[in-house]
Amino acid sequence: MNQLIDISKREDIISKYQDSPIGLLLEYHNLEKPKDEYSEAKLLVGMCMDSRKYLNIPDNFSYIIRSAGANLKYNEFQISYAISVGGIQHIALIGHNDCGMVNLNSRKDQFIKGLIDNAGWDSNAAEDYFTQFAPQFEIENAIDFILSETKRLRLKYPKVCIAPMHYNVGNNQIYLIVED
Repeated sequence: MNQLIDISKREDIISKYQDSPIGLLLEYHNLEKPKDEYSEAKLLVGMCMDSRKYLNIPDNFSYIIRSAGANLKYNEFQISYAISVGGIQHIALIGHNDCGMVNLNSRKDQFIKGLIDNAGWDSNAAEDYFTQFAPQFEIENAIDFILSETKRLRLKYPKVCIAPMHYNVGNNQIYLIVED
């Protein structure tokens, strides 16, 4: 099991992230650092679309891509844009506990019923849709997924610093994930 690093003081931030946009994210969010003013983004945050998560950061500090389970596989053009045009050199990849994409198959009936009741789909189309796309978004373990997504993105963008993180929806704190 991977360990989470509780960030309750600046010294808890791993040295390679201190004095970087990743360290600043942790200081703003967890340590309530007074917000500085930014005219351009310094960081790209990839995080889940879950509505229970919010970031306590200054305006203009970060690009944010929200995607189910923080799966950025289908957002690589946006990532590339932030890096190439926006000059981004740091990415915070943030998963969270109690993620709806973990054990997604257990929600199959609810998903299908929701598409029927809320979107007007017929049952066959809703079931086919779930069957086709659920495997692309199913996550077995949120922390392990963030670590694998971090490794994948580091291979694609080797000059970009990418930090794996975990958001606890119970206390609204962000933790660094210790990598093996």
